[in-house]
Amino acid sequence: MIAQRTRLEVIAANLANKDTMFDAQGKLNPYRRKEVFFAPGDPGASTEEGRALGVHVADIQDDPSGLMVKYDPSSPYADKEGRVFLPNVHPVTEQVNAIEASRAYEANVVAAEATKSMMAQALRLLA
Repeated sequence: MIAQRTRLEVIAANLANKDTMFDAQGKLNPYRRKEVFFAPGDPGASTEEGRALGVHVADIQDDPSGLMVKYDPSSPYADKEGRVFLPNVHPVTEQVNAIEASRAYEANVVAAEATKSMMAQALRLLA
């Protein structure tokens, strides 16, 4: 669940920066979309069996795909050939990724609730 929440946070950051043209220093440097990479296991678990279960966020990296290019020689951000480089964030792709991540999160919540219910039933049988 934590991994999917992190993925949703990165997607939200991508959508929030879809029009960002400048970096923190004020230089023209269009935002690059971020991607979340998962790896198997839970390195923070206290037992060996626990470390083998689930997934965790292994890394968050810039998307290596090229920036979008628009021809607009009148733009103050255009290069000598009139090209304007824009962030490589595609809102539709981000929306689809957000739906997928939220559904995976919801599935994890349902599984956790079912496990909790089964444990409660088992305790009632023992009592």
